[in-house]
Amino acid sequence: MFALSRHLALKPKGGQNVLEWLIEFTNGIVKGSIKGNEASHYGLFAFTAFLFIFVSNQMGLFIHVQYGSYTYLKSPTADPIITLTLALMTVALAHFSGIAKNGIKGYAKGFMKPFTLLLPINLFEQFTNFLTLGLRLFGNIFAGEMLLTLISGIATGNGWISYIYALPLELAWQGFSVFIGSVQAFVFVTLTSVYISQQISPEE
Repeated sequence: MFALSRHLALKPKGGQNVLEWLIEFTNGIVKGSIKGNEASHYGLFAFTAFLFIFVSNQMGLFIHVQYGSYTYLKSPTADPIITLTLALMTVALAHFSGIAKNGIKGYAKGFMKPFTLLLPINLFEQFTNFLTLGLRLFGNIFAGEMLLTLISGIATGNGWISYIYALPLELAWQGFSVFIGSVQAFVFVTLTSVYISQQISPEE
């Protein structure tokens, strides 16, 4: 980001074009769920979350240190503690935004719509939102890295001839993993915007 944001100009070029495209892209995700001027309040969070998750998802493809059965370096998002922490931050931000926008009473009434008997279900839904947001990201990235590890094991397990079929397979899966990592970053930010929208506009 430092390299892309150096030498900013009124007429963007090079790295500044990439940076502005990323900002517009994440702002578009937010505006797709959060209507009106409220969307501008969450653009920076969406941009930061997307960039962090995207880079974290790809790190394990290039930096993977394993000795025996223990992995010392891998994608941060292949760790459930990291992804669940991100999910907790997201859900906490959504609820804080709901209180700030609607007040305590308006926020509490949102859990009793369309009628009060649904309060337990609505509360449980918030817990499942937290779990699914974090575990979806973890599951996809962890599974991808596990498969890469298995392919690497095939390449080194049967001598040099196994590289002939293992290398193309690993390259193909790495390319697919880049795609999956990008999609997961997009999905996380999209769901973040949806959860915030549900809290600040409970009547919708």
